[in-house]
Amino acid sequence: MGNEIIFWLSLGLVGYAYFGYPLLLGVMSLFRAREVVKADITPSVTFVITAYNEEERITEKLDNSLKLSYPKELLEIIVASDCSSDRTDDLVRSYEDRGVRLIRAPIRKGKEGTQQLAVRAARGEILVFSDAATILPENAVRNIVGNFSDATVGCVSSQDRFIDEEGRISGEGAYVRYEMFLRVLETRVNSLVGLSGSFFAARRTVCEPWADDLQSDFNTLLNSVASGMRGVLDQSSIGYYRNLANEKQEYQRKVRTVLRGLSVIARRRGMLNPFRHGVFSWQLFSHKLCRWLVPFGLIAAFLSNLVLASQAKVYAVMLALQLCFYGIAVVGNISSIACRSLVKLAAFFVLVNVSILEAWVRFFKGHRVVAWQSSRR
Repeated sequence: MGNEIIFWLSLGLVGYAYFGYPLLLGVMSLFRAREVVKADITPSVTFVITAYNEEERITEKLDNSLKLSYPKELLEIIVASDCSSDRTDDLVRSYEDRGVRLIRAPIRKGKEGTQQLAVRAARGEILVFSDAATILPENAVRNIVGNFSDATVGCVSSQDRFIDEEGRISGEGAYVRYEMFLRVLETRVNSLVGLSGSFFAARRTVCEPWADDLQSDFNTLLNSVASGMRGVLDQSSIGYYRNLANEKQEYQRKVRTVLRGLSVIARRRGMLNPFRHGVFSWQLFSHKLCRWLVPFGLIAAFLSNLVLASQAKVYAVMLALQLCFYGIAVVGNISSIACRSLVKLAAFFVLVNVSILEAWVRFFKGHRVVAWQSSRR
């Protein structure tokens, strides 16, 4: 009986994290719709680009940023350099006569520590953060800023779009489409639970004080909710960036992202209190914590199923299905041959959960990510 309870509870956790939570959001959206009142407004904006050794692409990023269609007298562009040791800072200085400011960390402080220097130096009412690898349309800033005409909005997330090596928009995977769909539902019902770190905007008030050791996009969202506001997705605000060229890099990026997220949850665990934060605490628990607990659910389901397989035919079938699924995932991860979408999805699902498990191991060992090395794209 004990193994049966473990098995079904474990499957229930996995099912809830990926299907139950979106389903409940979908039902809630039929009765609870928080529309964003968007307008063409032009508050003062500080556009922050964080960089560490970006000599290969900082020029492209600055050329792209200077083409943004926003009143020049209201747009301040800051490049926050995390004590870059290559030609990044010299290249940024060559743009000073075009209004670009360089803020250089005297020692390596990590991404958030460097962003903190930019936040302190910023003059804008709205702060827009963008990675050096992200290319934006000309109307990007004006478009994302329009959401702040709604007084309930504290921060705004963009949508991520991948481009290939030739600069063409590439097809989005099922997982990315799933995440964007989830963010649409969260915005409609209440608030986002996370922002796209490559391009997001926030009111200056929710950026102060700035934590220099916590994942900035996630922590800014939590600051917004703690301030009585919310985070929203703007589907028309899009940031374009290239896929990582190396699958190992992509895996390590996932590990770092989850590890940094766990650090935020540990520090801001009070946000999980439903008596203080209502619906959002349920969202935070469901979207983040339950998703990060899925690897443990998968392990528990598999081990309990091993014991149960000899006791009833239904469990023998369930074990066979699990073995088949993991076998497909292994083939998808090690094969160099182009796989069908279902094989790729299985491979990606397993890889993501292995990366989450590694992040937990590092977290319990006391590892934290502060200093950063931007991913090569």
